[in-house]
Amino acid sequence: MWESILLTVAATAGNNIGKILQKKGTIILPPLSFKLKVIRSYASNRTWVIGFLVDIFGALLMLRALSLAPVSVIQPVSGCGLAILSLFSHFYLKEVMNAVDWVGITLAGFGTIGVGAGGEKHEVVALSIFRLPALAFVVFILFILLNGWVRICKSQRREQEMMEYDVVEEIIYGLESGILFGMSSVISKIGFLFLDQGFPRLLAPVCILISVCCSGTGFYYQTRGLKHGRAIVVSTCAAVASILTGVLAGMFALGERLPSEPKARLTLLLGWLLIIVGVILLVGSTRLVRFLSCSSSQRRSNVDKNFGLRRTTSSRVREPSPSAIIQAATLNHLLSSSSKEKA
Repeated sequence: MWESILLTVAATAGNNIGKILQKKGTIILPPLSFKLKVIRSYASNRTWVIGFLVDIFGALLMLRALSLAPVSVIQPVSGCGLAILSLFSHFYLKEVMNAVDWVGITLAGFGTIGVGAGGEKHEVVALSIFRLPALAFVVFILFILLNGWVRICKSQRREQEMMEYDVVEEIIYGLESGILFGMSSVISKIGFLFLDQGFPRLLAPVCILISVCCSGTGFYYQTRGLKHGRAIVVSTCAAVASILTGVLAGMFALGERLPSEPKARLTLLLGWLLIIVGVILLVGSTRLVRFLSCSSSQRRSNVDKNFGLRRTTSSRVREPSPSAIIQAATLNHLLSSSSKEKA
């Protein structure tokens, strides 16, 4: 089990670091096309080539991990790729990390340890042919509902002449991309199970090809959401949906089960929870720190205002009023004048 978890961590690290290196290399490159000149410029860029190779190597490691362990274990651990990406960006790209980032990385790390300690290797269960079409039908219906909801939101936005995306659209694009990423892992695992159970060998590469198509479509939906929506909403929904899809689809379609021992089951569930919370903190760390700083500054300003009001009211109480001074003076004048008349 630990071998598959370490492979998953290395695979997701390769995927994320490879994409960062490719993005860094494309800064000085033209948009990618099938022109020979453009392809040569990409092939001659050392940073982009290294990132591409690292990304491919990570994908191969992920396939190896899926062949050794259940999807319900591999998919949550893959969420730790964001933590590794944050560390890489901090030490290699010299990006500044806040306290929330370190908390998210710590939680994701402890969650990975919990999944490794609580997970157990399952025996190969015979695939139910009837569950696979049912799973595909459920995903198909879910996408029809989500796309219909997006169209309704777009029509309402056009009627109200709103330019910015609604939060519902951002959530839907994140959910769609996350579901496709999770299904990509499930379909790859199905291909390996076909090989183990004596099905024709041609089914394994077919499943891997379908898995690649699911991942590509997921990146399309994610890019579509990130283009006009907020990255924090789209990325968080994609990460959580990917983990939940991998776990639920693995248990429903592949016959994966929770550990039989109560302690192992609790450890596994706690590991899943810590990974999800850590991913959410890593995605929303900047906005959360900004919110906390704004709320603390507002509290300080309110305290300063209250303190200033107290000082002004206390000074008003201590200082004698001008009307009281005038009345005392006139009273002394009247007393002095009456004493002179008596004399």
